[in-house]
Amino acid sequence: MKRFEWRDRIHELDAEADCEQIVRILSAHEFPWDIEQALGIALYRTYAVPSVGQLLADTREFTERTQHRYDDTALILNDILEHGFGPGRGRDALRRMNQMHRAYDISNADYLYVLSTFVVMPVRWLNDYGYGWRRLSDHEIAASTNYYRKLGRHMGIKNIPETYAAFHQYLEDYEREYFAYTDGGRAVSDATLDLMVNFYPAWQRPLVRPFTKALLEERLIEAFDYPRPSKAWRATADGAMKLRAKAVRRMKPREEPRWARMSPNVRTYPDGYDPSRIGTFPQGCPVPHGMRTQEIGATGAQVPAPGQALPPQVPSESTGRSSTQRS
Repeated sequence: MKRFEWRDRIHELDAEADCEQIVRILSAHEFPWDIEQALGIALYRTYAVPSVGQLLADTREFTERTQHRYDDTALILNDILEHGFGPGRGRDALRRMNQMHRAYDISNADYLYVLSTFVVMPVRWLNDYGYGWRRLSDHEIAASTNYYRKLGRHMGIKNIPETYAAFHQYLEDYEREYFAYTDGGRAVSDATLDLMVNFYPAWQRPLVRPFTKALLEERLIEAFDYPRPSKAWRATADGAMKLRAKAVRRMKPREEPRWARMSPNVRTYPDGYDPSRIGTFPQGCPVPHGMRTQEIGATGAQVPAPGQALPPQVPSESTGRSSTQRS
């Protein structure tokens, strides 16, 4: 397989009708690591919006169950992308995400902002920052925009922008108006950074934190009231990422997909999971039949008890053996 073969295949597809297939190729073959980082930063920057950051802090999911919340978010978004919006595992994941969101009073404007970060940040990471081994084309950007517009419609979001440029403008305007420090947003940010640092060996951790902060934009640093990274750290982080991009460009294309669920950083469900049985179940949210849960005392929400991420084993009709659905 030639280095640019996936790119050429993408440009044979329609940016609207085939948007799901294009985004799967981009996410699982062309830029799996880069898009994972970009979407991580996309979610992270939402903490700087007071209505979002404080809500996440109040649920205590991101501060007390950070690894679980990281994994649940990654896996639900992965299943939607990998399996699509139709009946099956993808729709189960979408339903689970909507159940969690609808338990809270989240404005349409906030939904639109979060969606805009998913549209804009991969382009910013790969093209604007120059961290991709190649740039995304306008065709690919349009397909990605169409995919997230489709996701937004399935989430019930209204007044969704129609173009990448409109999403970009919405993000810029929203952040300019609403980015501000809150204790809740800072607490969620600190917990997330702690989790990210712990993904690395102990001897690397003292370097990972300043390196990561050096990749954050000034508006994020200010919103979380962090000390401004030094010019040396900014240059080191930027240079390291661009050097990595040059190295990746010389690698062979990835023929087998690498999904987010394969990341070693996703650690909560080593034996597999069913998307309908992960995440939180806020008060009033239906819990799958027969699933044992435990309560988060501060909020009254239920979370799956250990070992409940898969449905009970049932005998197979043909063999009499037990079977379960695995990730």
